[in-house]
Formats: sequence, structure tokens, C-alpha cells
Amino acid sequence: MAGALDGFKVIDFGQYIAGPLVGMLMADQGADVIKVDPPGGPRWKTPANATWNRGKRSIVLDLKEAGDLSTAKGLIQGADVVVENFRPGVMDKLGLGAEAMTLANPRLVYLSLPGFASDDPRAATPAWEGILGAAPATYRPRPSESGTEDPVYTAIPISSNYGAFQGAVATVMALISRERDGVGQRIEEPLFDATFASIGRAGMRVHSEKDTGVDLRRIWGGHFQCKDGRWVRFGGSGNQNLHQFVEAAGITSWHAEGLTDVDRLGREVELADELERRMKELFKTRTAQEWEDLVAGAGSECAMCRTSEEWFSHPHALESKMVIEVQDPTYGKMLQPGINARLSLTPGEVRRPAPAPDQDREEILLEVASRQQAPPAQAADKTMRSVLEGVKVLDLCIILAGPTCGRTLAEYGADVIKIDNPSRGSTVSSHNEVNRGKRSILLDLKTQEGLDVFWHLLEDTDVVAQNYRAGRIEALGLGYEELRKRKPDIIYVSLNAYGHLGPWAGRPGHEQFAQAATGMDRRLGGDGTPTTQPNAINDYGTGYMGAYGVALALLHRERTGQGQHVDSALAYTAMIHQSPYMQLYDGKSWDEPRGMDSMGGRPLHRAYQAKDGWLFVGAQESDLPRLATVDGLSSIDALHGEALTESLEERFKAGTVQSWVQRLNDAGVGAHRVVSALSELLDDPWVIDHGLSLTREHDEIGLVTGVGPSPRLSRTPVAPGRPAPKPGAQGREILEEVGMGQEFDRLLERGVILTEGVAAG
Repeated sequence: MAGALDGFKVIDFGQYIAGPLVGMLMADQGADVIKVDPPGGPRWKTPANATWNRGKRSIVLDLKEAGDLSTAKGLIQGADVVVENFRPGVMDKLGLGAEAMTLANPRLVYLSLPGFASDDPRAATPAWEGILGAAPATYRPRPSESGTEDPVYTAIPISSNYGAFQGAVATVMALISRERDGVGQRIEEPLFDATFASIGRAGMRVHSEKDTGVDLRRIWGGHFQCKDGRWVRFGGSGNQNLHQFVEAAGITSWHAEGLTDVDRLGREVELADELERRMKELFKTRTAQEWEDLVAGAGSECAMCRTSEEWFSHPHALESKMVIEVQDPTYGKMLQPGINARLSLTPGEVRRPAPAPDQDREEILLEVASRQQAPPAQAADKTMRSVLEGVKVLDLCIILAGPTCGRTLAEYGADVIKIDNPSRGSTVSSHNEVNRGKRSILLDLKTQEGLDVFWHLLEDTDVVAQNYRAGRIEALGLGYEELRKRKPDIIYVSLNAYGHLGPWAGRPGHEQFAQAATGMDRRLGGDGTPTTQPNAINDYGTGYMGAYGVALALLHRERTGQGQHVDSALAYTAMIHQSPYMQLYDGKSWDEPRGMDSMGGRPLHRAYQAKDGWLFVGAQESDLPRLATVDGLSSIDALHGEALTESLEERFKAGTVQSWVQRLNDAGVGAHRVVSALSELLDDPWVIDHGLSLTREHDEIGLVTGVGPSPRLSRTPVAPGRPAPKPGAQGREILEEVGMGQEFDRLLERGVILTEGVAAG
């Protein structure tokens, strides 16, 4: 079986990024994806279509023509999944909406990916990527030496990517539910809503916390320019093997000065300033490549800030298969991102390059004409059960990516038990953000008694998740091979920084190193200092890709009884995030927007300053006549290129943001205020009412505000679950469930288990 989705048929009506990306993720896993394009082919003419449409078949249909509309209905009636990302109501007007099609085909899973939700006041706004970036504070200002409050545009399509990631997870979860009762459902994953998942801890607010005065992120870490003028991203406050690095770098004298005492550095601003100055001098003594090699030898964290073009030829990118070669009929030999979620028994594959528009028309029409009547759906269970009710997960993960995978499974109803080391204490990173909906136990797995508890917990477990670098978990005897000997049907997910194949498989790394290695930092920083993206988009994205892999594995196990190993990595996800640009072929031009002073991609897709703030305009050249009808923009349709940009800059400064957004939207042109602060976003009444911002009481630390889940499933809705518990709070009840309740007090006395872990902010 090549892929977990072999035998499933997907009809992909998607355009631009989100819909086609979901189709690609499903085609990579074996689904028969039929790409339906309008006359003239995809709306966006881009080489990236060679990636997003790989593995699919193609037909062109004019949905305003009766015959083609009938064909579209026939395709849907024989499908398992429909994917569309039009504005709300567009498919309904054609008679192809979710309600009509799920009535015609009760087994259908219908995924809608609108820019704004059907019940959002902005539902009719043309939701270009820049509009979606402006609305959820993605373009918020960054601290700068100049002190400007200008928005910072990123060319990474974060909203579309997160809509695709979560849409893919929700779709496979709905297919799992269908295995139970034979009935499909409707899913809406608005791209604005989906973006909240990328915000994560950046928006988390512990209301009782005080400002420490020291930015802990700059302690023993940051971007540093090297002897050869190139940059590296090095370490951070959680720097692994710091003392080994100090020895390798020949700076052991820093110990006596307190410069390696992270706790002291966190308290003393002047000492932290001195460390920063010394670090800048230190990195000027070697080339970037020399530092990357030296730090790797010390077992610590460092990555040269490469361009994406450089990463394509890097040995690790090639050997790990995060870069693959596809023979494209249009572009010839092309390098593009590899498969993200990887499964050991159902690995999936890129079965064919992207087709030419309408390439498979005759074959598809024959299939529609000969389609057998689908068996009637079973009566739906009226009880709204969670998809993963009865599924038990042991979550051994730390930091963000792995715990996000576990949190996502909890949102779909799994019983997730978070296992942490008792000695980790207050450094259970971002505990309250990524561990909601879980139960917690503090268990020392480095002791034989702790391992005995784990093996008892494993007996009725379905999924184990871990995100340590290669070899670490195996050293404890808890690798996949060891676990499947005891429980052959276990699903085991491994997440790390650089993947599990290739020369960097054993290297430690976090979010910022995947960004540096794959070109993200250089893309945003431009010719200046490399700069990280506004949110931890690789961490959270990898968590969702891990959950996608688990969902695929659970679906496969429902059908075969087999477990398997799932893996993904931050660098894999970095490749997908940059997929609009990550194609390398003869004649490739790296001309995407880059640099901290970029306001957008073109005159009609960029931010403009008004009298009292900033707005983002999203439109096409064909919209210029509409723009010219807007009060204050007369004759604008006579301008193009830089002249158009300069005229719009001058004219927008004459009015307020609200007035311009209203006038442009009334004319059918996309525009949105650039929201500049996450606090403003998370305090928005609509956001709160729809559960995208949650403020709840947490054990012993009071009110905590964070983001909530966004997928909307009609039959098996997700739920945020209870607030993250105090670490270790459920230790006794968890042991009682596996018949070890009588052992709890003895293990507590010996320090194998703790009940008084520190609640972390």
C-alpha cells in the first residue's frame, strides 16, 4: 500500500494556495486528486503550481455552463472529499455548496477554506494573502533601531499555509469518523481563523506576570555576522551543550566573569549587554561555515543563514529528501519540496508531475459516465462524538512542535497524557499554551521504576509522540522498534529539527535554526541582518503535520489493524511554508519580495500609510477601473508600476484608515486595516465570541489568555479542552487507571513521580 489515502477520491476546486496545497498533501499520501480548473487554467500563473498540483489529474470545467456543471456534480457524487477555497456562498450559488452536495452524497467530506468565515462580517471581502496577513497582526511592527512603527511584510503565505495544514488534519479526521458510521460532514477552516494557530505563545498572556526587564531570547543566542561577512543563527537561552561550546570556542575564561551563568544573565541587564558585545566580537573571528561546524561538533545549535537557492544544493536537504527532483513537463528538471508527513508502512510518493490543464479530461469523463451508484450511507449517530474518543496518547514532547501535535489530538477528543521529567520543573516550556486539554504526570523515565510505569501506561495506548533529536529517546529504550515489540499496533510519531535521514539528523535545533538554514531569515531580512518570521510558524506547523501523519496512520489502522512510525521535522515544514518560491529549474528567478522595508509584492498588493495608521490593499490589475471609481482615486487606472505606487502612497495619506477601507470594500476591492498589536487582536469581541481567543483560570497562576482552535466540523466539532493543568496534577489518577494506584505513594517518596510540578507561563 503506497499511501494511507489510496482508494480515496478528492475533487480539488482550489485556487491560489490553500486549496491546492491541501490537495497536494492528500495526493502525496496516495489520494486520487482531480484538479478542477476554470477555462484558461489556474487563476495564478506561477511555477509553484508544479508543486501544489503534483500527483493530481486535471480537468477544465466552466461551471457557468450547464454541461460542465453537471460533470462537476457527477464528480462530487462519486467523491470522498471536496476541497474549495472560494468566498462563502460562491459554491452555493452554483448548486455545488456543502449542504447540497452532502445531501446528494452523504458520505462526502466537504472542506471549505474561505478567507473569512461565513459568519464573519468580512466574509465578502476579497481575501488576498496580504489582507489575511494584515487582519491577524502578522505584519505587526518589530523593534528597530530607527524606532519606526512601520508594518513588516512577510512573503511567506502564513494564513493560507495554516489553513491548508489544519484543513488537511480536519479532513482526515472526518474520514476516520466516516469509517465508524459511514457518514461524511462539512468542514469550514477560514484562513483568518487558521492564522491564530501560528501565533501561539507570541499571543499568550499570563495576566499576573511582570516584565523581567531582560529579553531572555538574546542570552547566548541571536544572529551574528562572521569573519567572511556571512551570518549565522546561534543558540539561545535554552542552548544545548553550552559548556561544550565554550570549551570548543576557547572562551572558558568567561565562566569566572559570570558570562555563562544564564540565571544571573537573566537578572542583570548590564551583564547581558556585555555578553552581547563579546558575542559579536567572538563570531567575527571565524567564517560562518567554520562556526557552523565547530558548534555542531560541540553538540550545540547553530545554522548558517543560507538563501533558499543555497539550501537546494545542501547535502542534508538532498539526502533527507526534503528536496526532491521532479521531471516537470513545462519546466523540465525541477527541484521542489519533498513529502512532509512521512509514514513507515504507507510512505506515499509523488506519483507524477503536475498535469497540464485538462490533460485527463477524457479519462475523467469516462469515469463519471460509468460511475456506480454509491452505497447508501448508514444512519448517522445523533450523538455528537469526538473523532478520537477512546484514543489514548502518551505525549513525551517538549517545547512547541511535539506538544502541539498532542494538543491537536486532544482537540479531536483523544485522552492525551503529558509525561514530563520531574527535574524539568519551571522550564516546561510554554506549558499553559500547548498542553491544554491534556492530563499531566511527572515521571522520571531514566529510572527503571519510571520505565515500569511507562510500560504499564503503554498497554492500552494508541499513540506515542516524542520530539527528541535522533538517538536520545532510543538511549532510554523507548524508540519505535522497542515499543512495537511490546505493542505491534502502536502509532509512534517522531518530530525533530532536521528530519531523520541525512547528515544533520542528529543535530539539535529549534524554530529559528530551521528558518536560518532553509532561507527564511534571508528572505525576510533581505540584504540586512537576517530576521526570523513573526511567529513560530515551523514549530506549530510541524505539530499539525505530525497530527496529520497520526490521523493518516489511525485511518490506515482502522482499515488494516496495523500501526506504524510517523515522522516530520521543522525544516520539512519550512520548505512547505516557502512553497510559492521553492522550485529550482533552469531559468529560475528569485524575485519574490524580501527585506524588512518591503510593504508587499506589487502596487496593488501592499501596505499603505493613511492619516492615522496603515491599511493593506489587495487587488489585481483588472481591478484598476473599480479603484478609479473610488472617491479620491480618480484616474488611478491610467498608472502602472512605480508611478501607481507613488500616487497611491500620496493619496492614501489624505484620509483615515477606516474611511479608505470602507470606500475600497464598497467598490469590491480588498482592503483591511493593518492590525499592529496581538493584544488588540486577542481582545477583539468577534475573535473572543468565536473561541479564537481564550481567557481562562489556570491552577495557581490566575488568568491566562491564549489562542483557541479554529476548525469547524459539522458532526464532530473540536473543543479546546480544559486549561493546562499544573504539571503532575493527575499523576495518581493516571496510575490508578492502569492498576498501579497502590504504587503511587512509594514512587512519590522515591522521586520517580512528583505531584508538585511548577506551573509554567
